[in-house]
Amino acid sequence: MRPHEQSFDEKEEESLKVPFKLFINAVSQASLRYAGGIRMKIKESPSRKLFMISNYVLLGLLSLTCLLPLINLFAISFSARSMVDANAVSFWPKGFNTAAYEYILSNKQYFQSFGITIARVLLGWIINLVLIILVAYPLSKDDPRIFRCRKYYTWFFLVTMVFNGGLIPTYLVVSRMHLINSFLALILPEALPMFCVLIMMNFFRGLPKAIEEAALVDGANWFVTMWKIYLPLSKPSLATVSLFVIVNHWNAWFDGLIYMNLPEKYPLMTYLQSVVLKFDVTKITSEQLMLNPHLMEVTGRGIKGALILLCTVPILLVYPFLQKYFVAGVVMGSVKE
Repeated sequence: MRPHEQSFDEKEEESLKVPFKLFINAVSQASLRYAGGIRMKIKESPSRKLFMISNYVLLGLLSLTCLLPLINLFAISFSARSMVDANAVSFWPKGFNTAAYEYILSNKQYFQSFGITIARVLLGWIINLVLIILVAYPLSKDDPRIFRCRKYYTWFFLVTMVFNGGLIPTYLVVSRMHLINSFLALILPEALPMFCVLIMMNFFRGLPKAIEEAALVDGANWFVTMWKIYLPLSKPSLATVSLFVIVNHWNAWFDGLIYMNLPEKYPLMTYLQSVVLKFDVTKITSEQLMLNPHLMEVTGRGIKGALILLCTVPILLVYPFLQKYFVAGVVMGSVKE
């Protein structure tokens, strides 16, 4: 075939491709419009509306079951003693007063426990996050040429999730290390939560390997790759793990009860537990009433409700800032394999 005939055939083929492409585009757009019409019909159908209304009603009722006890505690903590004793308080304060909060805020033990908990959360969060990253990053490498003993280390850490040391051996270890009544006894036994390690390890394994390979080709070592590439891309997972760690340290009370023999060293939740179980208005002496006049207007239920709210509200304020990271897990602005 001569060159000019070949070029003519190529031009003819190209001219035939244009109508074919237009036809394909038209068919695809028509199918999308048809599918969109079906979706619109599904959304506008009565069964769909009934399903959505049922979901909203069910979720609303579940939300009320969580909020109503807190509202009741709030109302009791601001109500007068006579109304609380008569069980006349439901979801709105009656005989409004702030005697319960004045009594709690005048007690220095509350501020000591609050400070211990804040220090525990900050130091525990730093230690947990560092250890979680240093363990999860090498365990996320599937290539045996990079980490030969990965399988054995993985099983070693996973076994600790199922078979832990137990309460008595842990207490003996803490005691032999002379950590009783020490602040570190609240942090070191929970220094490496394996559930959070699994979250970070799976997130690291989901990141594109081409990013790491490009960094290694450019001369970066493993620590530089982890610090400058993996960690910036792992912000959603880090926020999720941070929330788990913060909530765990904030809500922990049993370790303070067994490792701390002095009440002034109790964390906040241990102090809350001791007040809720041991506080009795009938045991208040006249000397205590003279030193603290607010005790005349308070009840045991009012003080317990006020203290529960004061201990719960700070950690609830953290959720709105980290909630969006629970769903986020997609690597943005990077190469996909």
